[in-house]
Amino acid sequence: MSYTIEGRTGPWELVIGLEVHAQVISQAKLFSGAATAFGAGPNTQVSFVDAGFPGMLPVINGECVAQAVRTGLGLNAQINLWSRFDRKNYFYADLPQGYQISQFAHPIVGTGVIGIELADGSSKEIGITRLHLEQDAGKSLHDQHPTKSFIDLNRSGVALMEIVSEPDMRSPEEAGAYLTKLRQILRYLGTCDGNMDEGSMRADVNVSVRKAGEGYRTRCEVKNVNSIRFVMQAVEAEARRQIEIWEEGGEVHQETRLFDTGRGVTRSMRSKEDAHDYRYFPDPDLPPLVLDAAWVEELRAALPELPDARRARYVAEYGLSAYDAHVLVLEKETAAYYEAVAAGRDPKLAANWVMGDLFAALNRTRRDIADSAGLGPRSRRAAGPDAGRHPLRQAGQGGLRGDGGNRPGARRHRRGTRPPPGHRQRRDRGGGGSGAGRQCRQGGRIQIRQGQALRFLRRPSDEDHAGQGQPGAGERGHQAEAGLRRPDDRRAAWPGGLNRAEDTRPADAAAPRGWGPPRRAGFRRVAAGPGWFPSPCRGSAAHRPAPRCRW
Repeated sequence: MSYTIEGRTGPWELVIGLEVHAQVISQAKLFSGAATAFGAGPNTQVSFVDAGFPGMLPVINGECVAQAVRTGLGLNAQINLWSRFDRKNYFYADLPQGYQISQFAHPIVGTGVIGIELADGSSKEIGITRLHLEQDAGKSLHDQHPTKSFIDLNRSGVALMEIVSEPDMRSPEEAGAYLTKLRQILRYLGTCDGNMDEGSMRADVNVSVRKAGEGYRTRCEVKNVNSIRFVMQAVEAEARRQIEIWEEGGEVHQETRLFDTGRGVTRSMRSKEDAHDYRYFPDPDLPPLVLDAAWVEELRAALPELPDARRARYVAEYGLSAYDAHVLVLEKETAAYYEAVAAGRDPKLAANWVMGDLFAALNRTRRDIADSAGLGPRSRRAAGPDAGRHPLRQAGQGGLRGDGGNRPGARRHRRGTRPPPGHRQRRDRGGGGSGAGRQCRQGGRIQIRQGQALRFLRRPSDEDHAGQGQPGAGERGHQAEAGLRRPDDRRAAWPGGLNRAEDTRPADAAAPRGWGPPRRAGFRRVAAGPGWFPSPCRGSAAHRPAPRCRW
């Protein structure tokens, strides 16, 4: 069923095309030897070529060319053995050369195709117009000073692959599925890490609307969208804006816009330039790029198994359903882990365990699949799915379950991880011996470790209870001796609902060996609330040694 937006004058059809900028994985930039590591200090990875110093000549990075060819082969696209670099001339503060070295008339990769799958089970092919190499510009920072803009040239000269699609998408869902599939292919190939939050992959969204049977109307470009979800939202917002303009008798003008993620609307950035505005001409410092056909075939033979082929193999070889195979091949690391788990075991049972128990453990501990080898309590020895103490032992030993119930290692996954360096772990004195909380000491403060979070607790003073209807120290001691506990003492007015500690020792009593709830019937442990709460140091002169607390 086709996607349309209902207006006052009837349904409108969407026409969508994407221009995706994917940063090439390489150790150096496209035309210089400067590093490309993410997160470096401002202007610390800049060469004379990147800064546009006079007389500096660009030298092509061969690995960037190879990565572009691999990507074109993975997209089933035509590889052009002869291509050329051009200068795209425009001025901006973060473009010190005054031009961008790109490819315009003769790109390195020509037409290709990507197959996408939609939620209703249908599939569709989206055409690829071209893929060309170009250098990135720097970054302007406008929020660091009230009256000045700062320039960071670390990204200047970084190699980009601009992948331009045909206007074949007709709904936000198709745009999201296309971008998801493209990111998946790039990650499988190892040519781009696809980290959109780091700027390694971003999309320019071209949107227009039309009535059924009409030709193309004027399009607008939404620039630099760095999330698949935001791409889908930008398509919807821009389409509704254009429909409103057309239905009111106005005319949509071609322009470049930005998507306001907070308000969910697009706003104008600048009027749209055409190719002649950039005054393209061949770069005089770079000769044409000529590739050897035999070298291209060597790259083709070395390509890894792509997601579509791996999914088909899982269905044919392992007997998995199309849905299970689709989930397992979404990430390259997940597929590799699954194959290691399924070796010598029931493939379906292994798939259930990975998609159920393992994914649940990863969500609980907020880890990636690459870190899954350390989920057990002895993470240094649990090196992978075949390790001796890993919850997945051999199937004949009963170590593989997919029922989501009392799973081997499930309690181990829920336990806290090792304390940070510099902390001295204390034995858990908690009730029941469940191991859910761990204590460690640093700088005179007690830390109760709950899973991945740390909580600082302290013994409250009598001033903490003043005016809050809490019993005094004598009454609290009497209740403790009688084995009673007031219901309103279980939760305190601290931020996040953190329990109050109850002092049951005399003020001049010596400090106990360690803190922890007493193992006594009638008391239950309540997890601390979220956040970090600083406490006075145990050795502070303003506070006496901390007594044992009930909480």
